Parts: sequence; structure tokens; C-alpha cells
Amino acid sequence: MTWKQVFTSSVGKKLVMGFTGIFLILFLIVHAGLNACIWAGDNGEMFTKGAHFMGSNWVPRILEVGLFAGLLLHIIQGLMLEFSNRSKRSVGYAVSYGNEGSKWYSRSMGLLGTLILLFLILHLYHFWLPNRASQGFLLGEEINLFEKMKLEFSELWVVIVYVLGCLSLGYHLAHGFQSAFRTLGIHNKRYNTLLTSVGYAFSIIITLLFAMMPVSFYMGWV
Repeated sequence: MTWKQVFTSSVGKKLVMGFTGIFLILFLIVHAGLNACIWAGDNGEMFTKGAHFMGSNWVPRILEVGLFAGLLLHIIQGLMLEFSNRSKRSVGYAVSYGNEGSKWYSRSMGLLGTLILLFLILHLYHFWLPNRASQGFLLGEEINLFEKMKLEFSELWVVIVYVLGCLSLGYHLAHGFQSAFRTLGIHNKRYNTLLTSVGYAFSIIITLLFAMMPVSFYMGWV
């Protein structure tokens, strides 16, 4: 398979989606672990130290470039696959099997991905851009992300948008986790049940961790 085929053929696009999906899953694990520090009961001290390290150390900063590249590639290839699939299904099936054929979220990956993208843009605007600007892109003192979250999540509409974004992420992962590994060849009777169970557990845990963060700030639990 040539490099052109990797980004243009159906098989190549699915492989790119699989590799970038697993990379983003690993990122979510790290991000969720850092976010969990807000519940340490130390008024954000552990979280602030972790956030400072992630933003000031050169290793996470280099990985961050790879993260954005992988995320952009995942989005582009996902949209290309969605458009390609829709063009092939221009005429609907004579019989609709609904959830008997596939889960609704597996048929709505394009929509869920779009909702996640909108949520991500808001998230970058609220936290990543101000934090990186204060850490070197612009002159200024590094912001306290813990206090910044307290401020942003004091608005109910922001909390609602974040929770909806987390739910979209959860459903996206419920299908995407299994799909990524199956695309890479981990697909047989021995592993299917385990892979499905781990995928659902991962999507639920990640969704709860991320959704409880804005809720905890709004409710004054941290």
C-alpha cells in the first residue's frame, strides 16, 4: 500500500482511523488521570502542579504536537469516511433493521464526532489557549487552571454543554474503542467478548470522570 493509498483508499482511511483512535484513547487516559487530581482535597495543589508540568516540560509539549496532528487526521479521515459511506448509501435499504443491525451510535459516528469537535473548540478556548498563552506564547504570568475552572464552571450553560460533550464522547468511544482494535486485526471469538466489555467499561469511566469535573465545580464539591 502506497502513502497515497493510506490516505485515499477505504482500507487506508480505516487504518489511519484505527491508529489515531488508539493514540487518542491513550491521551484520554492521561488527561482523565490529571483531571482526577481535582478531587485530591488540597484546593487544586496537585492538579496545578500536574498542569504546570504538562505545559512547561518539553516532552509533553512535543507529544502535544503529535496529539493535535493525530486529532486533525482522525477528524479529516472520519469525515471522509462518513461522506464516502453516505454516497454509497444514497438509496436507503428497503428494510430498516434499526438497533438489530447495529447500535444507533455506531450509525451516528459522524454526528457524534461533530458534537465532540464543537465541544473541543470550546474547551480549547476556555483552558488550553489561555494557559499556553501565559506559559510562553505571550508575555504574562501563568494562570491558575484550578481557579480558571472554578470561574468557567460557575456558569450553568457551560456545565450543560460540557456534560453533553462528554456524553457524545462516551457514545463515540462505545463504538470507536472496539472499531479501532478490530481495524488493526484484533478480531476473533477469543477476544471479542473481552474487547467489547473493556470498550464499554472504558467509555463509561471516561464519560463519568470528565462529566463529573464541571458538575463538581458547579455544585461546590471541590
